[in-house]
Amino acid sequence: MEIPLEGMKDRKFSREKLRRYDSWDVEAATVSGAESNGSKMVDWTMILKLAFQSIGIVYGDIGTSPLYVYSSTFTNGINHNDDILGVLSMIIYTLTLLTLIKYVFIVLHANDNGDGGTFALYSLICRYVKVGLIPSQQAEDRDVSNFQLELPSNRLRRASNLKSTFEKSLFAKYLLLFLTMLGTSMVIGDGILTPCISVLSAVGGIQEATSAMTEGRIVWISVVILIFLFLVQRFGTDKVGYSFAPILIVWFLMIGGIGIYNFAKYDPHVIKALNPKYIIDYFRRNKKDAWISLGGVVLAITGTEAMFADVGHFTVRSIQISMCSVTFPSIILAYVGQASYLRLHNSDFKHTFYRSIPDRLYWPMFVVAVLAAIIASQAMISGTFSIIQQSLSLGCFPLVKIVHTSSKYEGQVYIPEINYLLMFACVAVTAGFKTTAKIGNAYGIAVVFVMTLTSALLVLIMVMIWKTHIILVILYILIIGSVELLYLSSVLYKFDQGGYLPLAFAAFLVIVMCVWNYVYRKKYSYELDNKVSPDKIREIATNPSFSRLPGIALFYSELVQGIPPIFKHYIANVPALHSVLVFVSVKSLPISKVLPDERFLFRHVGPGELAVFRCVVRYGYKDMQNEGGSFEQALVDRLKEFIRYEMWAPPMEVAHHDGKNEEAKKRLVELIEREMNNGVVHLLGESEVVARRGSGIGRRVLIDYAYNALKRNLRQRDEVFEIPHKRLMKVGMTYEL
Repeated sequence: MEIPLEGMKDRKFSREKLRRYDSWDVEAATVSGAESNGSKMVDWTMILKLAFQSIGIVYGDIGTSPLYVYSSTFTNGINHNDDILGVLSMIIYTLTLLTLIKYVFIVLHANDNGDGGTFALYSLICRYVKVGLIPSQQAEDRDVSNFQLELPSNRLRRASNLKSTFEKSLFAKYLLLFLTMLGTSMVIGDGILTPCISVLSAVGGIQEATSAMTEGRIVWISVVILIFLFLVQRFGTDKVGYSFAPILIVWFLMIGGIGIYNFAKYDPHVIKALNPKYIIDYFRRNKKDAWISLGGVVLAITGTEAMFADVGHFTVRSIQISMCSVTFPSIILAYVGQASYLRLHNSDFKHTFYRSIPDRLYWPMFVVAVLAAIIASQAMISGTFSIIQQSLSLGCFPLVKIVHTSSKYEGQVYIPEINYLLMFACVAVTAGFKTTAKIGNAYGIAVVFVMTLTSALLVLIMVMIWKTHIILVILYILIIGSVELLYLSSVLYKFDQGGYLPLAFAAFLVIVMCVWNYVYRKKYSYELDNKVSPDKIREIATNPSFSRLPGIALFYSELVQGIPPIFKHYIANVPALHSVLVFVSVKSLPISKVLPDERFLFRHVGPGELAVFRCVVRYGYKDMQNEGGSFEQALVDRLKEFIRYEMWAPPMEVAHHDGKNEEAKKRLVELIEREMNNGVVHLLGESEVVARRGSGIGRRVLIDYAYNALKRNLRQRDEVFEIPHKRLMKVGMTYEL
């Protein structure tokens, strides 16, 4: 008889802490979670230390926005001197409303066990509402400790109704996943455009020093810097926080200080921009042109999404402190100072930043600006790697190699394929568009799209999880939602002036992600429908006609609920079994990390002392999966502990162990230790997929051509898991989907 697995909570395996379940699916999802970063008790020394580090990682993008906002807003010149006050007023209130109120004080609290970003919002919703489309996520997952959410007790009816609607509607599930993919694709597009506009803006300042520096030369200098930036990515950014924070603090002090200087020297009356009346006057004077210019104003909040995406590296409070005490005041002062300068120098609207710098500070400011632009680019490139890692673990992105570049900072990863694709795209955009005005049109769409999608997901969280009062939800939609939609309508107007670029990037990436996710789910469903029964496994394992080979065999599959059909195909062609056989299923949970002690869960499959086991290896979307040789040893060690303390365990009310069972356990442990010395063989199922006969042309194109083209041109599973080739055997089988 198969004995169900008990959930273990510590490495002592005390009998009092064992809990028995009858469902393997429950056991395969039982994990104790780390506390949210927002809820950990941290002393003020640690908070201030993290706040300092966050300046070097989070704010490079939003901090370099003063380089190009005014030039992107006044593309056709300044028609009226008070237009400067109108634009400054919009910048101040946009930064306050969207950056400070929305992100710093609301969105940061919607983290998933401390992690932020579009996929974190999606996984948070999936933990509470059964909207996941991947079949391995079962209803019992919601009973798990770190899936649990502490919910208010009031306003339950509205939340329950919306939750029920999402769980019953297949369209709602697909729409939610699509919006998540779209938001992710836009962030990746942001990762392409940020290096282009930041570096090009910073390098362009050299024109103020010499007229010999033409536009073409600026473009090629920017291209060289970008190529260098991407080539050094493979070395990682182990101490990125401490390395970059001092540079950006100098940057913020300089732009803030120069802002105060310009404010006092040129026109202190720009303080009138605090009156929103100037926004109304600006729209009355300029009408449609004012609405179009919003595409430039919105560039003031680029990089705001990075605050949320990077919250997992810090804490909510540390980011709030660094934003409110350093970043926000500095950039407000920078915009105020530039506005004061422009009031007396209307013709300098194209080069506001550098021409408003005092002559003696020009070269130091130029050097710091280039360094700040590189840091801003680095932050978005790292963020792109991180979000692709999340989407990969949730079955929404083709297999790529994830390289963890730091043992200290868990979020620091490098993806070779993506790095070089980003480099090619950045160089092409910089060389093709040449000016920040055109790139700014594209950049604005990427920024506002991500913000709008974040708001849509946040409203769902406010209603279903936080159970926020309906009045507050409506106010959020009416105030913040309407402002974002207004900005979105403006940036979309410039679709033909470069705005098409992020949409083209996003469309391509969404198609790739949808194709991969669709076939991934179809493959899983096929394996689930055709899995090998436990009785068949016992029959095969006890068949005397099968020869026994020395060593341990790890048979990999993605199927959690059973043994995949590819094993039966293997046995039909190779009538031999290793002395110890472990079916390893890799499962990604919609949480950020799984503790190492809780990574492996086992179940004894074979009758009696037959050494046949099933194992579920659980990862969060930020866990490192390519653990190499340490993975083998950790799995075998945990298997031995399972045999000693869990397998054939008597009911809780029985105080003594059966002596025969203890002897059998001892023999099994000795067998595993002996066979471990004989070596471990990795059997990797490589299923080819084709559309079944009679399928429509759409399914055939999607499976036979699109999916298989992606699979052929990207990493194979053995490369991703870094399985030693000398001990790897691939088992092929064709699935008709």
